[in-house]
Amino acid sequence: MDTVHIHIDNQSRAAYQALVGVSTAVARTAREAGLTRSLVELVNVRVSQLNGCPSCLEVHNRRALAAGVTDKQLATLSVWRDTELFDEQEQAALRLAEITTTLPDHDTMEREYARARTAFNDDELSAVIWVATAINAFNRVSILSRHPVTP
Repeated sequence: MDTVHIHIDNQSRAAYQALVGVSTAVARTAREAGLTRSLVELVNVRVSQLNGCPSCLEVHNRRALAAGVTDKQLATLSVWRDTELFDEQEQAALRLAEITTTLPDHDTMEREYARARTAFNDDELSAVIWVATAINAFNRVSILSRHPVTP
């Protein structure tokens, strides 16, 4: 089936601008909590991988590289648990990104949250969850609008 999708960001500009405002506040929160740009972009890429958002992956892969994430880290991000390429905070952030995106069963969520909790103070932990929440929202806008990946 070849259904035409509307770009809901253009169709409902006020709602989209409100989402952009949330994203701006989340970025400020992450900076004020001391999260590095590379950590934020790792979260953005991992969430976009989980959701299967091609246009967000294109944007955030580029931003991740500019922020200092290595090619090797990006290439292995989907299997980050099986590598030694991510430090303790990056692993904690990826745990939080995954549970925020997939909302697993209670025991899994509690276990992963507790493990991440040991690596972050309250402000950092909150900021990581907000970063994952914001990119999840943008993924859904982009996926349902069928935003193309530009060549």
